[in-house]
Amino acid sequence: MTLPGLAWRYLWARPLVAALNLVMLSLGVAAMVFVSLTSEQIDAQMRRGLQGIDLVVGAKGSPLQLILAGVFHLDAPSGNIPLTALQALRDQPLVARAVPLALGDNLRGFRIVGTEPAYLQVYGAVLREGQLWQAPLQAVLGAEVATSLRLGPGARFNGSHGLSQQGPAHAQAPYTVSGVLAPCACVLDRLVLTSLESVWAVHEPAHAGEEKHDDEDDALREVSLLLVSYRSPLAAVSLPRWVNAQAALQAAAPALESARLLRMVGVGVEVLLGAAAVLLAVAALSVFVALTHAVREREADLAMLRMLGARAWRIAALPLLEALWLAALGLVLGLVLGHAMVHGLSLVLREQQSLPLTAAWWTPTVLLLGAGVLVLAAVAALVPSWRCFRLDVTRLLQAPR
Repeated sequence: MTLPGLAWRYLWARPLVAALNLVMLSLGVAAMVFVSLTSEQIDAQMRRGLQGIDLVVGAKGSPLQLILAGVFHLDAPSGNIPLTALQALRDQPLVARAVPLALGDNLRGFRIVGTEPAYLQVYGAVLREGQLWQAPLQAVLGAEVATSLRLGPGARFNGSHGLSQQGPAHAQAPYTVSGVLAPCACVLDRLVLTSLESVWAVHEPAHAGEEKHDDEDDALREVSLLLVSYRSPLAAVSLPRWVNAQAALQAAAPALESARLLRMVGVGVEVLLGAAAVLLAVAALSVFVALTHAVREREADLAMLRMLGARAWRIAALPLLEALWLAALGLVLGLVLGHAMVHGLSLVLREQQSLPLTAAWWTPTVLLLGAGVLVLAAVAALVPSWRCFRLDVTRLLQAPR
């Protein structure tokens, strides 16, 4: 029998102890994998969502709420702002682009967003099929929306009032799907995009079907948020101050607010990682205790192996191989369990049309975690292996049975 085979037999000679150590190792690895995968995906999606957006302008309220509502579409806007604010911002020489968003309706939980084609340019999104809206009450579906609801160009649907599925349907103003976006791994995947005129038409029955309106209507109409891109870095100094000086407007810097949000989330992540690290440390201590007792019980057998010609280093390798077998099994089970937990969370978030997660996410952290667990198991086996190496064969064979 080879050394790895003998170590495997020794490991499962005490199945309850081995199973307990395996469970603790697997849970520790699963917790590490789960936290790493979710935190890295959330961070990547936040960076992707902020791409090309330097400032979010909305109604007075919480800056973080403006970011969550306007960039990630995870919250309700704090209110509406006059449409005239859009032109006022575009007239600013430091503004390269200002994209309006009009929120307020949803399609089975997916938000309907009134906007302009420039919103697609922010994320570099392209059409997979069909075309952009050409008239009021035409809509373009994000890739996830089209897949989940099985809708394509030519299909018709009614939006529901509000940002939750429980709102009353706007039966008097059905939309027609004009196109579907290709997947972009961004927030557009879970949005229904249409023109500003469509949103106004739905909520202003007197204007239904009208694509244009006069200046007097402009003064009365509103949008929810404005996404602004700077023409120059100097705008970061003066433009937010100018916006906040307006009576009905507030500016929120996505970089600052997202950093603050990540700091708050980071506390919970650190706590979970700390708990997982403690669990792994306890598992390593349990492996050390189990191997120490096992070596003490097997001293006579090990002495017999030495007498039959086994070298000291081969006997010393047995506890090390047992620990590595246990670590390898714990890694495999922990990875499977951790990815399964991420998949379960992704299903829950998908039902809520929230941030998408995937269990197929790959991260170098997993390699570091695997190496760390193997090293931890090797360290736990050092003392038992040393005892095997220093085994006094003569004393053990002469000891009375």
